[in-house]
Amino acid sequence: MKLFSCQGCGQLLYFENVLCENCSRALGYLTDIAEISALDRNEDGSWSVLAAPEKAYKLCNNYNAGMCNWMVSADDEAGFCAACRHNRTIPDLTVPGNDVLWRKIETAKHRLFYSLLRLGLPLENRADDPEHGLAFDFLADAPETHAEGVMTGHDNGLITLALKEADDATREKVRSEMGEPYRTLLGHFRHEIGHYFWDRLVATNPDQLEEFRALFGDDRQDYGEALKRHYDEGAPANWQDTYISMYATMHPWEDFAETWAHYLHIVDTLETAGAFGLKVKPRRARGALAAAIDFDPYKAGMERLIDAWLPVEFATNSMNRSMGLTDLYPFLLSPKVIEKLGYIHALTHPAAKVIRLAAAG
Repeated sequence: MKLFSCQGCGQLLYFENVLCENCSRALGYLTDIAEISALDRNEDGSWSVLAAPEKAYKLCNNYNAGMCNWMVSADDEAGFCAACRHNRTIPDLTVPGNDVLWRKIETAKHRLFYSLLRLGLPLENRADDPEHGLAFDFLADAPETHAEGVMTGHDNGLITLALKEADDATREKVRSEMGEPYRTLLGHFRHEIGHYFWDRLVATNPDQLEEFRALFGDDRQDYGEALKRHYDEGAPANWQDTYISMYATMHPWEDFAETWAHYLHIVDTLETAGAFGLKVKPRRARGALAAAIDFDPYKAGMERLIDAWLPVEFATNSMNRSMGLTDLYPFLLSPKVIEKLGYIHALTHPAAKVIRLAAAG
């Protein structure tokens, strides 16, 4: 993610800030220019937006609930921002603690939408497309002890997220029980949106589908059987030669969704590194594992992304280990996985596919 600063005083800001900690101005994110703006309240109750003074904005309807710091055009009748307009079901806020969990969910979801908007991907909601538009249900388990728990997943544009995943202790317990090296809310969102865009960009395009099957496998294999086999037998031997994670080995759909998620991990983290002027030049490496992120990762070619990512990954993993933490990025990128990441890159950057095919030919 890019770095933001207050137009009023120059204070550096986090993406989630609603107030500048230095000058106390209200803040709002403007999706049309991908910028957080400092705000001044006018006498009539409207806002003067310092980053775009020529336009009129208002805060998202979820601002007063403490869930959103994004803005919409002042004449927007619905009043929900580009991220919140996709919510179909939100947690019951009369239940103590649900507001805290929902806030964590929205923090992750808004970071997801930052990337999707930067990539210019299609984002119709249920009002735009009642049958296939993107929507979210954030659901708590039923109170009855015999009731089946909510499962996080995707179905025809509807992404369901179990509210308990926003509880850090619960999520860490599940991560440990599942033997996963990584489990976060943002990771869930990036994975599930991968399923959505497989439906949107691959399943309906014969050329894309053929290339997908050649690289990821045949999606027509029975998903239920694949799921049972995965949990009965585990991942195949030497799975890291071909897959980004153990879960990716289960079915081509999951391989795609996992690869999609990791592509967003890499691009967004590199943008953050570049925003801070990060350079990697290890003294003992004699020129190897060096990188300067002096480019926009959302517009760069795949080779440049990987060339920068590997040094950044090694450096950040090393810093985490110095703090006694697990690796920031506990995954390996084999040549086959990099090829799959290249497919995602071409899918999100249509011009890149033309270049890639020309190079291959």
